[in-house]
Amino acid sequence: MLRRRLTSLLSTSIRNAHNQFHTPNSILPSRISHETPLLQFVQCPPDLSNPSSNRFFSYQSTRAYSSLLALNDLRDNKGARKQKTRKGRGIGSGKGKTAGRGHKGQKARGTMKFGFEGGQTPLRRRLPKRGFKNPFSLTFQPVGLGKIAKLINAGKIDSSELITMKTLKDAGAIGKQIRDGVRLMGRGSEHIQWPIHLEVSRVTVRAKAAVEAAGGSVRRVYYNKLGFQALLKPEWFEKKGRLLPKAARPPPKQRDKVDSIGRLPAPTKPIPLTHNEKEEVSA
Repeated sequence: MLRRRLTSLLSTSIRNAHNQFHTPNSILPSRISHETPLLQFVQCPPDLSNPSSNRFFSYQSTRAYSSLLALNDLRDNKGARKQKTRKGRGIGSGKGKTAGRGHKGQKARGTMKFGFEGGQTPLRRRLPKRGFKNPFSLTFQPVGLGKIAKLINAGKIDSSELITMKTLKDAGAIGKQIRDGVRLMGRGSEHIQWPIHLEVSRVTVRAKAAVEAAGGSVRRVYYNKLGFQALLKPEWFEKKGRLLPKAARPPPKQRDKVDSIGRLPAPTKPIPLTHNEKEEVSA
């Protein structure tokens, strides 16, 4: 506060000095000097006692502040910075001796496990359960026939060879966040006008009918977690010096949802249809 008062008094004295002598000449441009004068030269009478002084008016530089704000006056807002509570530093602080814990007892001596409420039934047991999470659920990434046809036309997929889930991943038809397999969807089935052969985890009725109508085939194959990783990234096993795992048989609950066991490494030729499958296709 005292500094600001001294600054205002200095500005007032300089302004009075300006009124007594001629108009001061500023070394700054006119726009800056008239609006926010920072450094000005004030004409002062010569010193007659000093013979070496100039006969004419001498110039003396004086700094004038147009505002009371300065860099050394910047402060945080009150309460913006809160000091850390120092416990056990005397009774005058209010957190000395017992440091706010009180006398004796379990809360004063040590800590309890999270959620402990002194022996009564804790909140997590008082509230009822809601829903469940199925540990056997499978997540398949969908891919439409229209996207596959687009990649075939672009030359990224060879329609003369077997299209596996690794082929779809390498071509960019499915993303990297694939978990349990691929589900073939019927979106864009009108673009399939030539026979293609695919091996996927699941397939919809519309997609299967569209592929078989064009003279192709779709086979549902089963891969477990390790086998599916070996199908998509066989180079990982080579890097680790491991052999590719053997194909696993599907569990009893999934046997009616798949047609065959997945092959490793990724095959390039489709499995020939059995006699019953040929009859189903022809029918």
